This record gives sequence, C-alpha cells and structure tokens, in this order.
Amino acid sequence: MSSAAPPAKSDSASPAALRAATVKRVERAIAELRRGGQVLVRNRERESAGILMAAEMVTPSSLPGLTRAAGSRPTLVLTARRAAALKPGQPISSVESLALPAKADPDFVRRLADPTAGPAPALSKAVAILPEPEDGLAASALALVKQARLIPAALLARLAHTDSEGVAAAARDADLVLIEAEEIAAYPALAAARLTLAAEARVPLADIEDARLVAFRPPDGGVEHIAILIGQPEAEIAAGRPVLIRLHSQCFTGDLLGSLRCDCGDQLRGAIRAIAEQGTGILLYLAQEGRDIGLVNKLRAYQLQDLGLDTVDANEHLGFDADERAFAPAAEMLHQLGATRVRLMTNNPEKVEGLSRHGIEVAERVAHAFPSNSHNEAYLKTKAKRSGHMF
Repeated sequence: MSSAAPPAKSDSASPAALRAATVKRVERAIAELRRGGQVLVRNRERESAGILMAAEMVTPSSLPGLTRAAGSRPTLVLTARRAAALKPGQPISSVESLALPAKADPDFVRRLADPTAGPAPALSKAVAILPEPEDGLAASALALVKQARLIPAALLARLAHTDSEGVAAAARDADLVLIEAEEIAAYPALAAARLTLAAEARVPLADIEDARLVAFRPPDGGVEHIAILIGQPEAEIAAGRPVLIRLHSQCFTGDLLGSLRCDCGDQLRGAIRAIAEQGTGILLYLAQEGRDIGLVNKLRAYQLQDLGLDTVDANEHLGFDADERAFAPAAEMLHQLGATRVRLMTNNPEKVEGLSRHGIEVAERVAHAFPSNSHNEAYLKTKAKRSGHMF
C-alpha cells in the first residue's frame, strides 16, 4: 500500500479530479481497515494525527505494532452509547476514549468493543472514559470505521509530531495510507454524487413482466445500487406528474431467504405488486443492508435481540445509531432518472425528510404496511414506538 501523502491542492487540479482523489483515498483506507490494517488519520484544524485500526480486527502482533509505529500507547475510541453500556453513568458525549490497561490483549479489546464477543471485562474505577470533541481526531476515526461497516470502535495511537514533515514521515515509515479528517467527512456525499448509470436491461418479474433493471455505480467501481423501473415512468415524468416510488434497503435474510424476523421481503414484493397495479413507478433497491450497518453487524444485532434487547437498543449497544442510512444515493439516482417529484411508498417519516433534503419533492406519502407474524411483531412495534413509523 502506497504511503504517499495526499497531494497538495493546486489551481491546476480540477474540482472533479480532487473529488475523485478524495474518494479513492477513503476507499483505500476502508479496504485497509477491513483487512485488519492500519491507517494514519490527520486533523489539520486541530493539529492532531494518529494511527488507527478497527478494534474488532486487533491481533496479538498489531497492538504492540501500533504502539511502535505511533510512538504512543493506543486508546480505545468508542461511541458514547457503547461507553455507557460498559460503564453506566458516564456523561453523554458523542465519542469517548478509554485508556487501555497495560496488559490488555486482543480478547480484552474485542469484548470491550463488541457485546457479542463475550462478557465485557470489568472496568475499575481507575479506568477513565473521557469525552472527545465532536470534530476531533477520534470522531473521524470512528466515522471511517463505520464507513468500513465494522463495529464502531477503534484503536487510536496519537503521533507526537503532527507537523506535515512528521506526519509524512510516519506514513512513509509504516507504509500507511494517510487520510485527512475532512476527506472522511466529505466521502458519503462525494460517493453518492459520483454514481452513474452503468447498465440497463429488461428483466421480466414474477409480478410484472414489463420491468427494467438499471444499475448505478461510481465510475471507478464501488457499491452498486439498482433501480427497478416498472411500466413507463418516463411518461409520468414527462407529463409533470409525481412518480410512485419505493426506497428499499437490501435485506439478504428477508429478501432472499424469506426471514420472518423482519417485514423486508413482504415490503419488497408488495411494493413491486403495488407499483404494477398502479401501472408504472420506480423501486430503488439500495445497498444498505441492516439500515446500512452491514450483514455481519445485523447478525450481531440479532444476537442481542435474542438476549432481550429491541431493535434500537441492539444497534446502539453495538455502537451504531438506530438507523445509519443516508438518502443521498437514492436522491442522486432519482435525479438522474428525472424523477424529482414523487409519491413515496413508506411508513418512515425520515425517508420523506431525507429525500426532501436532497432536492426531491415528495408530493404524497403512500402507506405501505403488511401484517405481522409471531417473529416480527415486537420488531414492528419498536419501529412504531421508537422510530416513529406510521402503520
């Protein structure tokens, strides 16, 4: 992995080239974290820098290696929700850091970070969990780990020398990707804006033969999203009428396997049937598994639910927000399809607000609900009571 620092911004570099370079660097950093590697993060505004790795990927050799590379002992960076679960009564802050005991090993770290890895080790009163600034280095580290769809907990060893020369030397000596805090913050919007229509094909479906699949992805690869066009939505768009649409986050367990723990499969097939009965519309199938925490973390959340937590608490015990989805990719796809006025099939008011924030006019919310079963009844009640879904 190249250790080259981000190139200095210059008048000769076009805005598009700078955006592309930012996306490329962040995605390289994400790939490095997912394979258990380390990344150097710098926050220029706060004149801080540090080497981080995902807490769930720690190994016996990576802990001392992290200390050697940075020249300091790592702290464990956690979301406030996870920190509160470990040490009730903590002050509320979005990001917290915990000083690890000298004899901390990978199992100790993983059990602090992941509530499904085993009982959390007892923390003595002497172990401090300290708040971190919301715009600080630790917050950027957690944001990057989240974007990698790993448990939001990171080992962060701070550099003593944070001048440009010192940071560049640390990246070079340890052969690390160097990523800026501002690039991590900009990545989600930049990645969504770079989606392009990659392929389109007619695909007759069981409930409607007049269907086409349109695939969107960034020009340099990356996450792919699918638009299912039913009938001729272009005619509705041309006539200035709002198009009936549905945003559906992919659900491997519900959509493909017919899981009874959620209502996703019913919502997917029901939406296709409803659009077919209407005559035309668009279903966006978004690569946002488990409300965008990823399949592995969704299964971890299921483990916690089996122990008695509801959907929201399970996600928060893992360190995630109740819903991590962003609506920029959906809005970008709709803009490219010309569907800027829509009738949105949803029971989730956040989807209405999310599309509106990105320039999509929601002319009408169309109810979209299905009967519960004995396995998902509590899940649906939680969606209504704690997430504001309107059934």
